Amino acid sequence: MTTMDEATARAELVRLSRSLYERGFSVGSAGNISVAVADGLLITPTNSCLGSLDPPCISKLDRNGRHISGDKPSKEIFLHQAFYETRPQAGAVVHLHSTYATALSCLPDLDPHDCIPALTPYVVMRVGRVPLLPYVRPGDPAMGTMIRELGGSRAAVLLANHGTVVTASDLTSAVYAAEELEETAKLLVLLQARQPRILTTAQVAELHAVFGTS
Repeated sequence: MTTMDEATARAELVRLSRSLYERGFSVGSAGNISVAVADGLLITPTNSCLGSLDPPCISKLDRNGRHISGDKPSKEIFLHQAFYETRPQAGAVVHLHSTYATALSCLPDLDPHDCIPALTPYVVMRVGRVPLLPYVRPGDPAMGTMIRELGGSRAAVLLANHGTVVTASDLTSAVYAAEELEETAKLLVLLQARQPRILTTAQVAELHAVFGTS
């Protein structure tokens, strides 16, 4: 996990959130992002727009999950906390309702244990295996329970009929991984009728061994 000082973390959260919004990875008030700081957690406020965050208004929680400053935190704080609790290496969590990943999450017959086939080496290197979690309403604490049940074994999940949640050691890496996941979902949707060539088990194993993904 990589932590930065709080002022820098707030500025980076605003900058990267705006970048995601301006490039269409988030619309309206959809999505939420958090980043770990030395004495707690910063997270985008509930019903806030990723394109127009105000640094002082970003919610701050202490290490026990208590809201101590800023606006009211996102109602989906549970899924963020679950990743931080089960993955000590997590320094940031990005939850998006990006178009193609959300479209993919609505399709039937996805493999619940590995719903993002290894189309490219980059999704294997930056994201790893992605389980599909069953639908629950936004803000339901059951989201956190399902992520905890993974025991920290996965860095990303696809929420059925909802979107993606991705974690990494720092905020920039988490944003990059979320973007990679969305682009892979786009490829999967575009190639649905074409039976695309997938990386072999041996090729995936080599990537895991070299780049340390899982």
